[in-house]
Amino acid sequence: MARKFTLDFLKTEAGSGAVLGLAALTALIVANSPWSADYFGWLKSEHVVQLGPLMLELTVSEWIKEGLMAVFFLVVGLEIKYEILRGELSDPRKLATPVLAAAGGMIVPALVYTAFAGALHGPAQGWPIPLATDIAFALAVFAMVARGLPSSLRVFLLTLAIVDDLGAIALIAILFSSGVDWLPLLWAIGLLAVGAVVGRWRKIPAPFWAIGFGAVWYLTVLSGLSTSLTAVAFAAIVPVQPRRTDGQSPLREAMHDLHPWVAFLILPLFAFAKAGVSFAGLSLQQAFAPLVIEIALGLFIGKQLGVFGAAALASGLGIGRRPSGATWLELYGIALLCGVGFTMSLFIGVLAFPGAIDSPQQVEVKLGVLGGSFLSAITGAVVLGVAAARRKKFASQVPDTGSA
Repeated sequence: MARKFTLDFLKTEAGSGAVLGLAALTALIVANSPWSADYFGWLKSEHVVQLGPLMLELTVSEWIKEGLMAVFFLVVGLEIKYEILRGELSDPRKLATPVLAAAGGMIVPALVYTAFAGALHGPAQGWPIPLATDIAFALAVFAMVARGLPSSLRVFLLTLAIVDDLGAIALIAILFSSGVDWLPLLWAIGLLAVGAVVGRWRKIPAPFWAIGFGAVWYLTVLSGLSTSLTAVAFAAIVPVQPRRTDGQSPLREAMHDLHPWVAFLILPLFAFAKAGVSFAGLSLQQAFAPLVIEIALGLFIGKQLGVFGAAALASGLGIGRRPSGATWLELYGIALLCGVGFTMSLFIGVLAFPGAIDSPQQVEVKLGVLGGSFLSAITGAVVLGVAAARRKKFASQVPDTGSA
């Protein structure tokens, strides 16, 4: 049952890739159309949401980044917890290679970015941007070329991406949560502690968790801390055990109910809000600015070297194993797909270079992320396509020894 649940989750994730791609393409078209001013004006417009005495006023861009993306991180946190308790991560022996590969896929891109920043005299603070892997896009590309490839590659990619996301979330919390107002944050921590204790009572109804998450989210926004961190922390207290009243697991129920909204609405909306790059007045010099090159090469070169190198090292030292039934060429294709940073990289880019969404640095961040992700996706698809063709050719040459 656990395996079927995970596979259903992955199918939804992979299916959302087309929607994400369409949203990003639409953003690029609109940002370079006669409606460009309306598009950027809408993202900068401020809107108030009030519930009794509680009120928040944020721009559309901020509502998407701090509001809707908090739900995305909640689902990521729920997924991490589920995999640890019930899925692939519950077996420590299956953790070593993807975990080490994820670590390599974070360290090497940072080194590549920093090296080019020094050589090109570009901004250094963007080094966390190429560290993240976009789960939805990477799985979508894999799904398009994975026919005939072992399913262990998909599990490896998901496990690596989960660890990758966890590392990215930790970096967001450490690097981009300055100027914190501690009073509302302490209240949020207190609510999390109460939820962890009360959650042991297996008769808690579903609305308790929805209201609790809303309260913790509101307090986090007031505190100035990134909502991504408390969203994952809240996911950690949602129980996986079924309720005694209806036999439903709050964690699985939340994943089942929220994931389609995240996959087909929240992430595409974030892509639409963040992928819009206006090429009006864009010079060749800006298109190849140091920041663009640093991010693009960090994703394309750094990710493949870090992931594949760490996986090979783990296997060579005997502390990890290659995904069952997979070849090194296929694993290299997966390493290339890890360079698809898109959603998470854009999110970190907003934090690393705060400012207007159409500022020169934000334009360069988007160009670098789009360029590196596109190169990684195309190259990874080609390598995996060649590997799949080799498997098919080999299978056709093997004589059928089965009895009639």
